[in-house]
Amino acid sequence: MASGQSSKEKVLYVGDSRVKKSGRMENIPPDFTSYPGKSEAFVPYFLLKEWMVGVVVLVGFLAWVVVETPPLGYPADPTNASFIPMPDWYFLFLYQFLKYPYVSQDYLLLGILGVPGVMFGALVLAPFLDTGKERRFYRRPIASGLMILSLAAVVYLTYTSWDGYQKQLVATNTTPEHHVRAEKVKEALEAGKPRPNPLKTVPIIEESDPAMEIAQSNCMSCHAIDLAGSGNTPPLLGIGNKYTKEEIAAIITEGAGDGMMPSFKDTLSAEEIDELSVWLAKQTQ
Repeated sequence: MASGQSSKEKVLYVGDSRVKKSGRMENIPPDFTSYPGKSEAFVPYFLLKEWMVGVVVLVGFLAWVVVETPPLGYPADPTNASFIPMPDWYFLFLYQFLKYPYVSQDYLLLGILGVPGVMFGALVLAPFLDTGKERRFYRRPIASGLMILSLAAVVYLTYTSWDGYQKQLVATNTTPEHHVRAEKVKEALEAGKPRPNPLKTVPIIEESDPAMEIAQSNCMSCHAIDLAGSGNTPPLLGIGNKYTKEEIAAIITEGAGDGMMPSFKDTLSAEEIDELSVWLAKQTQ
């Protein structure tokens, strides 16, 4: 004991180190119950738990991507008028939001930059704007109310967008491209054929034939520039394997598919129809 120290003072030792215990050590945070709402220290406890949750979500998402085949469509085709564009699911709410009049057309800049900028800016600034120590959501009515309102709006807009898309498919009798592609893959595998590759194009036979100009003016707006078809429109490549020259001429003249293929008897002359049908009958690849 040091000289001059009172002998009646009670001395507490930690183990055998003979170090006097005087209050709480600086590197040990207070007990969690010392915080309002019985929360915990942000560093390292809360941050570690958030990091672990993020890891679990990321691993689950990666497993989902590996197991579930992504719904890929066909290569972009500007001539496909039946294609209905749709964003990824996490942007459906914003896609639906931009359909409303006061955030589109003359107010498009407000819709694509103004409102989303305020929303995401508020999310980034939330830790600096909401500096209260209370962590129980029912004692934070403003912050909790805004969060619940935002989540409800996102859910509603997402559902409305998807429901409208489904109704649009029914109204236009359109099958999504990734469904068509998946069905073709299934048919090919069941028939013992290799998986079809939509990126692989088949060359057009006798592309320098004068009938090609007739096809460019009358057929490619629906059957695509490479005649490979698009959406529900069948390809013209390989049509010679399915139909004879006479059958092709009859389809061009009278139309087919309950109006899906229009009649060209008033648009093309008999000579042009005959020339085009002869050329299409050669497309056997």
